[in-house]
Amino acid sequence: MHSFRFEPADLPPEAEQVRADVRAFLEQNLADYPAAMRSRSWLGIDLEFSTKLGQAGFLGMTFPKEYGGHGKTAFERYVMLEEVLAAGAPVGGHWMTDRQSGPLILKFGTEEMKRRIIPRIVKGEIFFCIGMSEPDSGSDLASIRTRATRTDGGWLINGSKIWTSGAHLVDYMIALVRTDPEAERKHDGLSQLLIDLKATEGISIRPIRNLAGEEHFNECVFEDAFVPEENLIGSEGEGWSQVMAELAFERSGPERYLSSYQMLLELLNEVAKDTTPAGARAVGRLVAHLVTLRNMSISVAAKLEAGEDPALDGAIVKEVGTLFEQSVPLISHQTLEREPSPHNGDDFEQTLAYTTLAASAFAVRGGTREIVRGIIARGLGLR
Repeated sequence: MHSFRFEPADLPPEAEQVRADVRAFLEQNLADYPAAMRSRSWLGIDLEFSTKLGQAGFLGMTFPKEYGGHGKTAFERYVMLEEVLAAGAPVGGHWMTDRQSGPLILKFGTEEMKRRIIPRIVKGEIFFCIGMSEPDSGSDLASIRTRATRTDGGWLINGSKIWTSGAHLVDYMIALVRTDPEAERKHDGLSQLLIDLKATEGISIRPIRNLAGEEHFNECVFEDAFVPEENLIGSEGEGWSQVMAELAFERSGPERYLSSYQMLLELLNEVAKDTTPAGARAVGRLVAHLVTLRNMSISVAAKLEAGEDPALDGAIVKEVGTLFEQSVPLISHQTLEREPSPHNGDDFEQTLAYTTLAASAFAVRGGTREIVRGIIARGLGLR
């Protein structure tokens, strides 16, 4: 039977210098940002802010310098993420780009693709969305039906993707498509393609309004959309293994315990006005959980920095972090017996309204609870 251990890790001094630099940037660019907007955390989208973040040197921090990156450590990037998330900065516009798309291209892309794309990511000039999920496929990602058929000079794409965050605003999609429909196993015959959403004909993008009233998700329909041969990422038929490597980037960062951070701050502010034993217990319990999750997450960052594979550890952080994030609005409501008010309430009531609605989706991001628990069970030798 396998086991796991979250070894304690300390952030190095250079990481703390990054913290000071990011705080100075946020004070200058986010001074008047209201609490109700900060509660959106990494789902808030402001491409102008994302570009400023890139110009300040906070995108592509760990990317190699030869491709325009900054060659920083995983710890330095970790601290940057902590600060922008704790501040509730609108980082959703570049989130997938910096966390997944850039690293994926660096790992599997051709030399030409790296030099064409990576410097523009680092500068905050282009942004990406992820084209994995499809209508009616649920959590069974390998059951996708969107096809890429070979044609002169490239591929013709037909099918649809759903829950593509920010597709209506960004420049590119990295799509998982079926290039060999005759493959014996459904996990085989899959490939990934880089799709220019702004310049490619045959793509319809339809925003989907969520419970919080936002048009964050989209359905993207492809009808004979042409993608040139040079936009194939990695090797044909290797899409499944590439996606598994990509999803490992999703599950262990500070976004896995800071999505409800503004709600926790508002609870702290209210409890401080009139401290009761119940309020003190609620805050103490949540802060203890937060500190524990942070230490677990930093341990995973240490493994990434050491070149180790933290897939199992990341899945555990994701699962425990989701439980914590979803508990924050519930405990806040139970502790103060205040009702959410999305439009006319004070900072606490507006933040409670948004976080309560958004929390239902926390269990889906990065893999549903059932999928993540299956990964953990398999990693521990239990299945």
